Amino acid sequence: MALYEALYGRKCQFLLCWYKSGEKSLLGPEIIAKTTEQIKKMLITQSHQKSYADQRRKPLEFEEGEHVFLKRIRPVAYRIALPPHLSKLNNVFHMLQLHKYTPDASHILESEPVQVREYLTLSVIPVRIDDITIKRLCGKEVSLVKVA
Repeated sequence: MALYEALYGRKCQFLLCWYKSGEKSLLGPEIIAKTTEQIKKMLITQSHQKSYADQRRKPLEFEEGEHVFLKRIRPVAYRIALPPHLSKLNNVFHMLQLHKYTPDASHILESEPVQVREYLTLSVIPVRIDDITIKRLCGKEVSLVKVA
């Protein structure tokens, strides 16, 4: 008797050899053939998904003269150059999180100084209260306030 069967009182049902209760279990070359067939199906599916992802994946490339604040540290990771007052933020990004920037004159913004506290929290001053609702959760009342 197998350990799993002794512990749980039934035969182990794993993905490669799934059977219903009361169904005749396969033995010998039958189970090997069925398992091999299911593995082939999984490999075909994996191949289809890989080719689909590879067709849509575009390598991130930069040319000389472009404004780049990134340094490649691994094949899929980049480190961004941050100003000193934001040095506590994580500066490493996966390449799928980054997009190539196309310059536009309307994108130039005047930066406002941001004061970041020790635990990366900002003080936000609400301008107006739009809505107040009270939710009842497990016998407790929670006030939800929507501010703008």
